[in-house]
This record gives sequence, C-alpha cells and structure tokens, in this order.
Amino acid sequence: MDGQPSFPVRASDGERDRVLRVLGDRVAEGRMSHETFERRVDQVLRARSRAELDDIVHDLPPAGRVVGRLTGLVATVSQVTARLEAAWRAPRLPRFTLPADGARIVVGRAPGCQFLLTDLTVSRFHAELYRAEEGWMVTDLGSMNGTRVNGWRLTGPARVRAGDEIGFGEAAFIVAAS
Repeated sequence: MDGQPSFPVRASDGERDRVLRVLGDRVAEGRMSHETFERRVDQVLRARSRAELDDIVHDLPPAGRVVGRLTGLVATVSQVTARLEAAWRAPRLPRFTLPADGARIVVGRAPGCQFLLTDLTVSRFHAELYRAEEGWMVTDLGSMNGTRVNGWRLTGPARVRAGDEIGFGEAAFIVAAS
C-alpha cells in the first residue's frame, strides 16, 4: 500500500462550494457559456467524490489576476451605479416653508386651515405648527392617519427644523426656513 485509500473520498460541501465558485468566476469572465455552466453545476450537485469534482474543472484555465481585478472593478462600478440610480429615482418632496413671523399654522382639509391639503388621508384639522421658545413645534390634532417627523409618528409635540421630513397622512414635505 502506498498510503492512498483504495476507496474514493466523499466530496464535502466545502469542496462543492469551491468548485461552484470556480465555475461562477469562469462564467463571469466569459470563459464559459451559460449552458456549459448549467450542465457543470448539475454535475457538481451529483458528484460523489473529490475526483469527480476535480474532473469537472480540470480543463478550465486558472484565474488570472488581471481578469479577477477587472471583474472586481466592474462589480464595484455596478454597485455605485445602482445606488446612484436608486437615489435619482427617489421622490422629490415639495417644500413646506415656515413663515418668518412665527404665525400659528393649522394643517388640514377644512377651509379654515392656514395650510390646506386636498389629500383624503389628511384629516380636516390634522396638525398644528407653532413657534415656541425652543423653535418650531408640531403637534397632531387627533388625526386618523397621524403626523410624522422624519418617519416617526408623533405621540406628542415634536420640534421641527429646516431639512426635516414632515408628513400628514400620506402627504409628505421637506421643512424649509424662510
């Protein structure tokens, strides 16, 4: 005996994962067709020994450093592009400009409100903005759909500053100082 086992060594999950990564890298590099990739993945899943796994990738060229770096660069650029596209598609909210004189503002659908909204998710008398010692404050007036500041639904008076997102029902605005 030369120290080699006479029976085939069973393939581990880690070895299968390694072979699948090699196949995925070669397909990403354009060195293998999609049909060949699918056929070989099926072979990896049916392989019973390390030798069978080795036979699946023995004819593939080794990974090149240049191709690996180029693939990594393309992946990074793709991630940045996807983030930029998502930010560009984000809705642009209208501005809610706070008056300089510090007047009280009632928000709602009723004709007597200082800030009139026609959105049906806004109550007739929805919220009130007023100037206090610590700055502009907003309080919900018992509306059904609530008032939010920066995504948080109000349970009591809250301070609002320029740049905050304020929502009345489904209507949302960016607070701006005059």
